[in-house]
Amino acid sequence: MERSVADKYYYDIPFPKGHIGLKSFNAEVIDEEGNPIPLQETYLHHWVVARYYARTGFVEPEETGFQELKKSDFTFVRNTGMCQNNVLGQYFGLGSETRNTSTHVPDPYGIEVGNPAEVPAGYEERWMLNVHAIDTRGAENGLGCTECRCDLYNVSTDSRGQPLRPGYKGGLYCCYDGVQCRVKQGFNGAKRSLYLRYTVKWVDWSDAVVPVKIYIFDVTDRMNHSAGPSIVHDCRVEYNVEESCSAASTASDRCLDNQWAMVTMPTGGYVVYGVAHQHTGGLGSTLYGEDGRILCSSIPIYGKGKEAGNEAGYIVGMSTCYPQPGSVKINDGETLSVLSNYSSTQTHTGVMGLFYILVADTLPESSLLSLDAPL
Repeated sequence: MERSVADKYYYDIPFPKGHIGLKSFNAEVIDEEGNPIPLQETYLHHWVVARYYARTGFVEPEETGFQELKKSDFTFVRNTGMCQNNVLGQYFGLGSETRNTSTHVPDPYGIEVGNPAEVPAGYEERWMLNVHAIDTRGAENGLGCTECRCDLYNVSTDSRGQPLRPGYKGGLYCCYDGVQCRVKQGFNGAKRSLYLRYTVKWVDWSDAVVPVKIYIFDVTDRMNHSAGPSIVHDCRVEYNVEESCSAASTASDRCLDNQWAMVTMPTGGYVVYGVAHQHTGGLGSTLYGEDGRILCSSIPIYGKGKEAGNEAGYIVGMSTCYPQPGSVKINDGETLSVLSNYSSTQTHTGVMGLFYILVADTLPESSLLSLDAPL
């Protein structure tokens, strides 16, 4: 990493071909020798894997954001929902929690991809990887660098040269590719090459695999119900947590920042997996049904050491939900609430409150039999 921030797009990455069911995608940052790199050296803000259709023969420009590509060459294939346009449309994605967060899709479910009947004529299915990593070696304020505080990056414009909106203190618009976070005087870190090592697991598609849909909810989403029959979402992806109390009074409820959003599901189904995504300061996130029942709660795991996967002060994992088949059902048209809790003993910029779930339209045959069995 030559500069402190790398935010790269890699197209047509090596990926299993054919009509398959994805079972997991795991990734971590390593050096040239394959050694895991701890978060206090290079903070993995996020990696996301997205699906797209490319015109046959089209060669993607290196490291260009997909928003810059022509629609005739490139069609983004987003997940089922719920945000506007292509926002949060990825199939998989994690951040600092990547080493200790399960992405496994339980049997007999799978994320269906590669169905030749769905690929438009003259196009082929490909996969893109976006990696956003921040070199914090020698940083004057490591947490501030990972939270993309604009003053530490000394930027007043975004990656396209547009002025930042008034009052924007930190977030993705300030830590784009190539910018440098402030380091301690005299520090001169050696340039090094890092890699994202990833492992994909899949099964060949068959009638035995039950398809699941991917939904990603965002606590910043503000649905516009006045837009007629099609509800318009407004997912901002990131937000700030303002300091509301001192660390000495942490027993008080005033030290909690609660953000929530209500999202209506056009069609429901059975939840088979759930996980939240939060940043440092996060205390957990919960997805509720319309009647207040808990569909899934996901709690961050904080590290306690120095080694990769257990870095003190960082979120190194998120707990996941694997409900018993058929036990957690979302009804058609049900309005869900997603809640994200952060500690507000200090200010945090550019935090996230996302919730990722997998939903099956139907249950596997064995589950149907057990649900119908007399008690």
